[in-house]
Amino acid sequence: MKLAVFDFDSTLMDGETIEFLAYEAGVEEEVRNITTRAMNGELDFFESLTKRVSLLKGIREDRVNEICSNLPLMAGAVETVKKLREKGYKVICFSGGFRNATVPMAEKLGLDGEFSNILHVKDGILTGFAGGEMMFNNSKGIMLSKLQRILGVTPENTIAAGDGANDLSMFKYAQTRVAFCAKPILEKEASVIIKEKNLTKLLEYI
Repeated sequence: MKLAVFDFDSTLMDGETIEFLAYEAGVEEEVRNITTRAMNGELDFFESLTKRVSLLKGIREDRVNEICSNLPLMAGAVETVKKLREKGYKVICFSGGFRNATVPMAEKLGLDGEFSNILHVKDGILTGFAGGEMMFNNSKGIMLSKLQRILGVTPENTIAAGDGANDLSMFKYAQTRVAFCAKPILEKEASVIIKEKNLTKLLEYI
């Protein structure tokens, strides 16, 4: 058994889900600034996430789903997932973002699973709160170690790929540690650094 775990925003998807939603709410610049600082490791991820989600309060859930169903795939995402699965990998998405985006994208890409957060909704409107599996700096590492135990996968047979500080906790559990168009904090701990926005470049190292 082999396992490949990808971050979602700016890795499998070309952009940040929360920034697409922030544009709808008219708070894009504020959210982008917080996102950048969080991905550079300058802010605690939980605090940054809760602050950004609070700014989305008032958006209609149906509009959120519409936006999230039309997010742009990263170049090479389809081909890379297909090739990894052909090589015997279970391919999983971990996202500090939201299921509104990861569920439809998992279907498009043919992923084996996705783990992300849930935007709280009341009467069809975002309340500004969220909860879920990927809320903290170390959430991805914890989930990866659990999956390895369940599936019987070793770090030697694990790929972890991401771009920001909240992906760092995965690297402890993966021999192939991929920094994809990543922040310096992640590149420092990576075994593979990809500078081009094309996921098929990863296949050169598999």
